[in-house]
Amino acid sequence: MTDIPNHAAVVIVGGGVVGCSLAYHLAKLRQSDVVLLERKQLTCGTTWHAAGLVGQLRATQNMTRLAQYTAELFAGLEAETGQATGFVQYGSLSLATGKERFEELKRGASMARCFGLEVEVITASEAQSKWPLINVDDVAGAVFLPKDGKVNPIDVTHALAKGARNGGVRIFEDTGVTAIHKKGGRVTGVATDKGDIKADVVVNCAGMWARELGLMAGANIPLHAAEHFYIVTDNFDGMTPDLPVLRDPDNCAYFKEDAGKLLLGAFEPVAKPWGMEGIPEDFAFTELQPDFDHFEPILENAMKRLPALENVGVQLFFNGPESFTPDDRYLLGPTPEVENFYVAAGFNSIGIQSAGGAGRVLADWIVDGRPPVDLWDVDIRRMLPFQGSATYLHDRTVEGLGLLYAMHWPFRQFDSARQARTTPLHDRMAARGACFGEAGGWERPNWFAPEGVEPAYRYSYSRQNWFEYSAAEHMAVREGVGLLDQSTFAKYLLQGRDAEAVLNHVAANDVSVPVGRIVYTQWLNDRGGIETDLTITRVGEESFLIVTAFSSQVRDFHHLKSHIPSDAHAVLTDVGAGMAVIGIMGPKSRDFLQSLTSDDLSNEAFPFASSREIGLGYARVRASRITYVGELGWELYVGSEFACGVYDTLAAAGNSFDLRHVGMHAMNSLRMEKAYRHWGHDISDEDTPIEAGLGFAVAWDKPDGFIGREALLEQRQNGVTKRLVQFALDDPEPLLYHNEPIWRDDEIVGYIRSGMFGHAIGKSLGMGYVENEGGVDADFIKSGRYEIEIACERYPATASLRPFYDPKNERVKS
Repeated sequence: MTDIPNHAAVVIVGGGVVGCSLAYHLAKLRQSDVVLLERKQLTCGTTWHAAGLVGQLRATQNMTRLAQYTAELFAGLEAETGQATGFVQYGSLSLATGKERFEELKRGASMARCFGLEVEVITASEAQSKWPLINVDDVAGAVFLPKDGKVNPIDVTHALAKGARNGGVRIFEDTGVTAIHKKGGRVTGVATDKGDIKADVVVNCAGMWARELGLMAGANIPLHAAEHFYIVTDNFDGMTPDLPVLRDPDNCAYFKEDAGKLLLGAFEPVAKPWGMEGIPEDFAFTELQPDFDHFEPILENAMKRLPALENVGVQLFFNGPESFTPDDRYLLGPTPEVENFYVAAGFNSIGIQSAGGAGRVLADWIVDGRPPVDLWDVDIRRMLPFQGSATYLHDRTVEGLGLLYAMHWPFRQFDSARQARTTPLHDRMAARGACFGEAGGWERPNWFAPEGVEPAYRYSYSRQNWFEYSAAEHMAVREGVGLLDQSTFAKYLLQGRDAEAVLNHVAANDVSVPVGRIVYTQWLNDRGGIETDLTITRVGEESFLIVTAFSSQVRDFHHLKSHIPSDAHAVLTDVGAGMAVIGIMGPKSRDFLQSLTSDDLSNEAFPFASSREIGLGYARVRASRITYVGELGWELYVGSEFACGVYDTLAAAGNSFDLRHVGMHAMNSLRMEKAYRHWGHDISDEDTPIEAGLGFAVAWDKPDGFIGREALLEQRQNGVTKRLVQFALDDPEPLLYHNEPIWRDDEIVGYIRSGMFGHAIGKSLGMGYVENEGGVDADFIKSGRYEIEIACERYPATASLRPFYDPKNERVKS
C-alpha cells in the first residue's frame, strides 16, 4: 500500500518501539482506523541502538505495574505474531559498594515487595556466584530481581508493528510530517510530504524529534537529546547467555551479555547534550562521533569490576542519542495547549522497558478519554511552559542522564538549570540563610542555616545535616510564630456570572458561600477519584480565587478550563506571577499581626476559613485564615510589587515575637503531624474522598450535584476496601520517606505514600492506604498489629485514623 489515506481516526507520528506499541494496543481495542507515519524506517531514530534492558522495578507502584506488563507482553509476543523478539528473563543484579547504596537497594527491595515483584537481597559472594567473572572485593551487598530480562529492540518493535498490522493499522514508512493542522484549539490532521491526512486524534511519538513536532502544533514537549555510549567486546570465555543484566551504579555502568560478547554501557555524571543545532534531515540508523576520552573513566572502573576485560578486544565503540526530560520521567497524555493532540516521548533511556505499558495506557486514554490508572508521574501536564526553553533543556540534560545511576537520596536537589524561577522574596530569604530547593523551576527555601553554617545539603538516608535546624523551625511554628515564603502556590481567578455554577459542578464541596469565605475542596473525576486538592476563596460576587500546588499549575488550569461550557460567562486567568504569599503561622501569629494592622484579627471578627483585605505596612494585602501546618495562622496574598515592602515590615517587627523563618521541609513535617493530605502522594485520581478520609469536604446534597457524586454515593453505601491511615513508628530512630511496606498481622496491606519526622510528636510519621478486599472500617484498622518495613527490616508502628497532633482542630480554630 503506497497511497496514504485522506482521513484516519488516529494518526501516530513516529515508528519507534513506543509508536508501534501504541498502534498495537489501539488495534487490540479494535481501533482499526489508525495510521502510523515514520519519516524513514521503523526503529531508525533511537530504538535500533537501545541496549534492550527490560527492568521492572520503577519509582512508584503504577510505573512498576506498567513495566511488569511490558515484560509480560514481550514474553508472549513472538508466539502471537510469529516475529522473534529475543526476549529472555535471566534477571538483573545490582551491586552496592557502600553502606548508603546498599540501603538504597534494600529500600528498593522493600518497595518491590509492595508491588508484587520477586526480589532477593544477597551478599557479595552470592552476587559473584551469579556473575562469576566479577570482582566483589568492594561490594557491600546486592539485590537480584529474577524476572527482569532483555530483548532485541529492533525485533520487538517489528513484532509490535506486525501485531498492529494484523489488527488493521496502516503503517507508512518514508513519510515525513511537515505540519500539524488545527482549528479552534484542536488538531484536525497532519500534512506529510505525500499529502494531507485529516484526523480526529494525532499522537506525537517522535522521540527526540517530539519537541519540534510539538512546536508545529503549538504544544510544549520538553525534552533534549544526549549522547549515550556503550562498547561491545569480542567474544570471550564466561560470557554465557544465562548471565543476568549487571548494574554497577556506583561506577555508572551496566553490563549485558550479547551473543557471547559483552555490552558495557554508561550513565556518566556529566553528560553530553546533542542536537542543539537541530537533527540532520537524513538522520537514520546514524552513529555519532566517538569520544573515547569521555568514556575512558567508565571503562577503567569496569575493568576493575570485570578484570577479564583487560584482555578482551573491543569490537564496537558506539555513541548514539537518547532523549531526556527535565525530571527524568517520560511524557504521556494529552497536551494542555491543543485538544486531541497526545504525546508519548522522552523516555530517558528506558523506552524499551516502558514501551508496552505506556502504549497500553495511552491507547486506553485515547479511546476512553481518561487515563485508566493514576499516571501523574508521567503526565505531560506536570511540565511548565518555561521548561520548553532550549537553553534550559540543554543545561538540565548535562545532569539528567547521570541521575539514572546516581544515588537517589531523600530530598536530593538538582544542581543544573537553577535560578529559573525566583519569588519576589528570594533575595530576602537568601540573606536569612535559606538553603534553596528546586521544584517546578522555583527556588524555594527548604531550610534555613544559622549564622556560620553553610546552607548546603549533605545527603544521607539517616538524619541529614539540616535535620535539627528544620526541627527548630517546626517547633517555632508549634510554640511561637513562623514566617514562610509560600509564593510558589499556583493561583487562578475565575470570574463571570457563571463562575459559581462552573465551580459547583467541578468541586465536591459547595462554593455558594458569602464573599470572604474560603472553601477547602477536591475536584473529582466521574469515578470519584481526586483530580486535585485545593482551596477556593470567594473574593467577589462573581469572582473566585483558586489556590493549588505549584506542581499542579498546568494540570489544574487545564482541568478547570476544559469543564467551562463554551456558552458560559466565566473567564479563567492564571494570576500566580502577580501575587506573593507570606505565611504567618503559629499560636503567636495573631498577636504578631495585630501589632502591625488596625484591622480586627480576633477570632470573633476573623474566624477560621475567612479572607479579607487588611492594611499592612504601605500595602493592602489579602489575609486568608487558612493553614497547611495545623496552627492558628494567615496566608498573606500580596501584590508582587509590594511583597518586599510587606516582608520588611514583618521582619522588622519580628524580633519582639521571636519570629522564625521556616522552610518547606518544616512545612512538610508540620502537615504530616496533622495528617494533611498532599495530592500526588497521599491522594490521587485513583483515591476517593471517602477512602482518603475527606468526606467532610463533600457537599453531598448541594443542588445539581457535582462530578463524581454518583460514584461516591455508591461507595458510601457499599463501603470501601482501602482507607488512608496515619502511622507513627514506635522507635524514634528510623526515618520514613515513602513506599515503605505496611504490614498488618504479618501480611503486606499497603505502603507508605509520604513520610516525615514529626518533631512535636518525636516520632517518624507516615500515611498510607490499608487495603482489604473484605472491607476496611475503623474496627478493622484498630484490630490489627502493624509494622512498617524499612530497608528490609520491620519496625512496630501505631495506626490511627485521626491526626496525632491536635485531632480536634482546637489550635487551628483558636
